[in-house]
Amino acid sequence: MPRSSLLLVLVLLLAICNLSPTAGLAEKVHCDLQPVDPKRGEVTYTTSQVPHGCVAQIPDAVLEVHVLFLEFSTEVAQLELTLQASKNNGSQPQEVFLVLVVNKTTLLQLQAPGIQLHLAYNPSLIIFKEPSGVNVTQLSLSVNSQILEWAATKGPISSVATLEDPSSILLRLGQDKESESSDHSQGQPAARKLPYFCLPEDHQDMGRTLEWQPRVPVPILGCRLGGVTGHKEAHILRILPGPKAEPRTVTVKVELNCTSRGLDAILILQGPPYVSWLIDANHNMQILTTGEYSFKIFSKKNIHGFVLPDTPQGLVGEARALNASLVASFVELPLASTVSLRAPSCSGEPQTSPAPVMTTPPERCDPDLLRSLIRPKCTNGVMTLVLRKDHLQTMHCTIVGLTFWDPHCQAEDSSDHFILSSTYSRCAMQVTKHVVSNEVFLNYLSTSGPSSLKKMVYCIDEDSLSFQVDLYLSPKFLQASSTIELGQQGFVQVSMHPEIPEAALQLLSCYLDLGPEADKVELIQGQAAKGSCVNLLSPSPSGDPRFSFLLRVYMVPTPRAAALTCNIAIHLGARMKDAYEPVFKLVSKHLNIISPAGKGLVLPAVLGITFGAFLIGALLTAALWYIYSHTPWRSAHPGALGAPQPALALPESLSSHQLGTTGHELAPGPQCLHSPADGECPLHPPLPSASRRPAASGDISLERLGVPQPHSTEPSNPGSLGCGCPGAQRERLLP
Repeated sequence: MPRSSLLLVLVLLLAICNLSPTAGLAEKVHCDLQPVDPKRGEVTYTTSQVPHGCVAQIPDAVLEVHVLFLEFSTEVAQLELTLQASKNNGSQPQEVFLVLVVNKTTLLQLQAPGIQLHLAYNPSLIIFKEPSGVNVTQLSLSVNSQILEWAATKGPISSVATLEDPSSILLRLGQDKESESSDHSQGQPAARKLPYFCLPEDHQDMGRTLEWQPRVPVPILGCRLGGVTGHKEAHILRILPGPKAEPRTVTVKVELNCTSRGLDAILILQGPPYVSWLIDANHNMQILTTGEYSFKIFSKKNIHGFVLPDTPQGLVGEARALNASLVASFVELPLASTVSLRAPSCSGEPQTSPAPVMTTPPERCDPDLLRSLIRPKCTNGVMTLVLRKDHLQTMHCTIVGLTFWDPHCQAEDSSDHFILSSTYSRCAMQVTKHVVSNEVFLNYLSTSGPSSLKKMVYCIDEDSLSFQVDLYLSPKFLQASSTIELGQQGFVQVSMHPEIPEAALQLLSCYLDLGPEADKVELIQGQAAKGSCVNLLSPSPSGDPRFSFLLRVYMVPTPRAAALTCNIAIHLGARMKDAYEPVFKLVSKHLNIISPAGKGLVLPAVLGITFGAFLIGALLTAALWYIYSHTPWRSAHPGALGAPQPALALPESLSSHQLGTTGHELAPGPQCLHSPADGECPLHPPLPSASRRPAASGDISLERLGVPQPHSTEPSNPGSLGCGCPGAQRERLLP
């Protein structure tokens, strides 16, 4: 078995068998904790706790949107940003849209292997340390709420985080629960159910989605414990509670440069009861922790810890009870994922008291960051490069020389800036196809002595280019127009003349100005369509941006003119990405607005009126049919004039010889049955029925046929037939 494994086994056996709770044995000692010399040790940590943020789970997301707000305290900052794809390829999104917002100039080291990344940022503040090769979008918004609204137009937001002075960020993509479970055993927070909407709140835990390392050095305290015969040093780490009491494993990496093999070091880990520890040490140590802990080589073997004091002096007393003569490091950290402790020595020799003031290690000028600041601008036939002295001072860079390729073209040294400028006809300028180029040489002082660097720079000759925005009334973009009607769809194209193969136009925003009495109508904002009446279209064959909009104005009086204004950016190719400054332009076009009332109805109005008339007619027809089908045709007063009458019902058919007629004199129709004693029928005379053949002697009544009238005092029968005479229905035999 390797020697390192034997040492770790020995540590495990000692932790299980020899240690016992020392809270009762700890003496009440007073230790004046003071800052120690940084040469005595270094502590770094990564955490998922953020001052403001949120995480959401977006099921089956094709586009994953993340927003980072980074606040730096220095004028120039450096940042390492790593995007890590999910271990489960099935849950990896097809595309990632990352919005990166910074408040200071930032040199960015971006790593996104195997990820289709689209990055939105402000190119005047973020400088890539190396060519990124990702799709980029100009971010022109500055208010956080507007940025979030714009990002939401790209897709559901998966995470939002606000960080203060980060040095490195790890952003994990995808919602892979299996990887969450596996990461939990490696020191990551346990998997938890995430909400489906991202609503930023204060003091949030980003879980496994985001981890970051602060740039601010961790303050390390220490003190000497008197009255101890041995020489043993203690390292104390205290983890403060987080916003939520969720199970978490903290990985503690300890690197000690010790010459002896004895147990001359003590590690005390104290935290909330829901925190467990995974210890990765390169030296034999006595371990005293709260909760449960395990060693990296035996990660599945958990050992129960002890109840420890939750105050600094109480933890120092625990170190004193274990015969520690020196507290080499005492650190309090927020809830972290990984903590690294490095100590250059643990010789066990008595050491002097630490200095009460932390010293700052000497800083050196970063040549990559200095090179990234060299980005000139071209305007009015002059190339100009400006370096701010406060930026150079923050970077600890001392400039001793700044020239173009021609060494006679020296920079001017003003009180606040270094300014290097020249016309296109001097200092070995090269002008080709509306692009101006030169080479800049910079001399500066470094820790090793004088140093120099050079860089090719480019810029666009704006004076030789023209930009315009055109309105078309057809999606074929054949003939430009300056007139548009209310309710009509317009098609817009922004172009540059002449075309430059290396340059590309980017449409940032567009709006309609309807005059001083009306608000501006936003059409494009943050490179996204604003409203349902605006659509981004595919670029022209030459790459000119296009979009369409439907003109609707709800104001009196109707405006007769408008100004269409667009904000565009001109970028050079990826090869010259960090060697030029983007050009921003405003282009505008005057439009005449015609009301359709003066020239008749336009086609959309005609179609609308036609469809409305058809719909009203259909509904009216349906209403009439409903009334017709649900209204009974019997009159409320049976026997009234014009009311339909039922046919005569007799028990048997009457032949014409029984009636004493020839059959041509009897007009068929409804008749009343009554007896001679009933008196007259108090009804209106029935309407004569039209005979198919005319009667020989006119209409024949029942009185002539000998049918008696019903008695007037007989009760009415609601079931009587048709004519409604009072009296019960009865069958009569005709003589």
